[in-house]
Amino acid sequence: MFFRAAWRLVLRKGGLGMRGIHSPGGIDHSKGKMPPYTNYHAQRSYPMPEDPFCTELNAEQQALKEKEKGSWTQLSHAEKVALYRLQFHETFAEMNHRSNEWKTVMGCVFFFCGFTALLIWWQRVYVFPKKPITLTDEWKAQQLQRILDMKGNPVQGLASRWDYEKKEWKK
Repeated sequence: MFFRAAWRLVLRKGGLGMRGIHSPGGIDHSKGKMPPYTNYHAQRSYPMPEDPFCTELNAEQQALKEKEKGSWTQLSHAEKVALYRLQFHETFAEMNHRSNEWKTVMGCVFFFCGFTALLIWWQRVYVFPKKPITLTDEWKAQQLQRILDMKGNPVQGLASRWDYEKKEWKK
């Protein structure tokens, strides 16, 4: 019980744990957002995010931000690039750069197609029963001969296309 009361006191003061950050009396991190997460979202269709990429700056980056407020002609190219990288994660050209993700996707597609083909082959060999006798060529020939002998559907069917005198199909 004493431990529980002490733990509540620590959390209420915002000393330890994540609950202390989120409590009403806790420390405010970039307008209510947790430190590693921001509203930074840049993509090709919307390349200008609301928040900068780097929100927590070290001493060197803060000095560079102070130097930014002065004349930009005094900044070197490397400093301009560093300032750009503080604001944006990648350039527009880097956003448009093609990735090799399609190779992984196509590899997975071909792998699963091959696995499915092997599974179907295995089922045909070991699971499915043999073909019924009615699907053999001999049975089909006998069935056709039976229909012709019975003269089934002599007006528009098979019997109308069979010449019974010559014993061959009409041309």
